[in-house]
Amino acid sequence: MAFTRRNFLIGAGLGAPLALAGCGFAPQGAGTDDSSPDTLMFTTWGTDAELAGFQRSIDRFEAANEGKKVALNSVPYEQMFTNIDAQLQAGNPPDVFRVPYYTFGSYAGRAQLLNLSEYLPDGFSDRFTEAAWAAVQSEGSPYGLPHHTDTSAIFYNKDLFDSAGISDVPTELAKSWTWDEFEGVMKTLKAKLPDGKYPFAYNWQGNGVTRWLSWLFEADGRFLAENLTDPAINSEAGRAAVDYTKNFFARKYVPANDTIKSSTYASDSFSSETVAMVSSGAFAIPDNEENLGFAWGATFSPRNKRGASDFGGNALVATAKAKNPELAASFLDFMTGEESMRDFCQSSSLLPTRRDLVEKGIEFKTRPELAPIFIGQASTVRAQDSAQVASPDMSKIISVLQDNLDKAFAGSTSTADTLQAISDGIARATSG
Repeated sequence: MAFTRRNFLIGAGLGAPLALAGCGFAPQGAGTDDSSPDTLMFTTWGTDAELAGFQRSIDRFEAANEGKKVALNSVPYEQMFTNIDAQLQAGNPPDVFRVPYYTFGSYAGRAQLLNLSEYLPDGFSDRFTEAAWAAVQSEGSPYGLPHHTDTSAIFYNKDLFDSAGISDVPTELAKSWTWDEFEGVMKTLKAKLPDGKYPFAYNWQGNGVTRWLSWLFEADGRFLAENLTDPAINSEAGRAAVDYTKNFFARKYVPANDTIKSSTYASDSFSSETVAMVSSGAFAIPDNEENLGFAWGATFSPRNKRGASDFGGNALVATAKAKNPELAASFLDFMTGEESMRDFCQSSSLLPTRRDLVEKGIEFKTRPELAPIFIGQASTVRAQDSAQVASPDMSKIISVLQDNLDKAFAGSTSTADTLQAISDGIARATSG
């Protein structure tokens, strides 16, 4: 079975926690003494390409550190954090694990992660972009290292664009569509597409609701104040973002099922040619190239007062009870080294968090010409944006956004009431 990112996001079969059955990848570390201080247990999920990339880096780390071992424990995504939470509660967590940025804060806020401050040299933060470094901070200290990022740009169906007479698609970040221009594109597509087809689908399903925040950031708004506690969404920027995205549904630019709580993923609407455009991450490039039966391309997300985007991807963290904290910190350092990060990102169609790799650029293994689109899009993420998403209360805030934006898109709640409800919900979430 070809194991793709789409498979485990939608819900690939739940197998035993130590293996991805049928995916051609066996659990590593067999025969090692996992209780030894010279052996790290590293738990993660991943596509075949990601797991292979992790293993190549582990092999290099072990070769460079004689006698040290890393046991790679691959877990289906659906089981990953249920397992981690249970192990943390039982007091026997892995030494190192992979965590999405929007979940990172909850672990750091509960003192479950290793504070890396004493293990990192002065100036270590210079390795990473400001947005990436801000995403792994808790109360001013790093509790993980940003391993990679991903961000959403626009994939488009070239055939449907051609049939609608749309040929001017931005190829430079500075010339990305404005909100008004993007609505013009959607309006043109809506007039030209046959019944049952729509201009657009947005990837805000499930925990992807954090991607809605890109519209708020594009309007130059915030959902948390600078103290990262008080709500700040009930603002002119908040009104602009809610109004603009509500119009997707009111004007039928998106399918009716493109809601926050929908069980239909935006990527599926694109692959079935139900929509002409979809917002999605670079990770989808290999899937698209292998599975789509039409010509497609990519361009930047639209901008309003500024460009912005979601800061997706994952950090690598060591647990507070890691058997050998120095070895764990050394492994995280190695995994975010230039060679390891370049190899992992290029082979997995993901984006680097290192400044040098962002400046030099990387070349995706599949459709390398699209790498500049996604690297350019990622450059619009500001540290003030990613720092908010790293809030220790983000899991609660996600629920607040899910409930209230879904009601707004259904047309049952006004913009003013939506913003007030979200603001009140954030206040409750951050009050402890």
